[in-house]
Amino acid sequence: MMKDFTERDPRTYAIIGAAMEVHKQLGCGFLEPVYQEALAVEFSKRRILFHREVTLPIFYKDVRLDTPYRVDFICSEAVAVELKALAKLSGTEEAQLINYLKANGLEIGLLLNFGTRSLEYRRFILSNSKKSV
Repeated sequence: MMKDFTERDPRTYAIIGAAMEVHKQLGCGFLEPVYQEALAVEFSKRRILFHREVTLPIFYKDVRLDTPYRVDFICSEAVAVELKALAKLSGTEEAQLINYLKANGLEIGLLLNFGTRSLEYRRFILSNSKKSV
């Protein structure tokens, strides 16, 4: 099932490939900002279009709140990418990415965890207020 999704979406395939290369080169154990900087370098080398640390406004009852969200990357103008360097992902990190998608009106998100022996990644599709992996 994941393979089919990857083949249908070359953008997420390219992003995951870049993240795998960063993990291969650095391994686990660094703090998140190190992986973020290295991934920006890898995105540039692979010509993956990206914006780094994108500030997303949050609204409550049509009022823009002073506290924004900041997502690590928006790639190809369509994919929110959130990085972690944790021993284990939890529902909290998944909820964070889903909220980024809602805040920016994007449908596709990737949660990348560099804190494990092998790169851990999860894809999210937000459609009609429901998520699927």
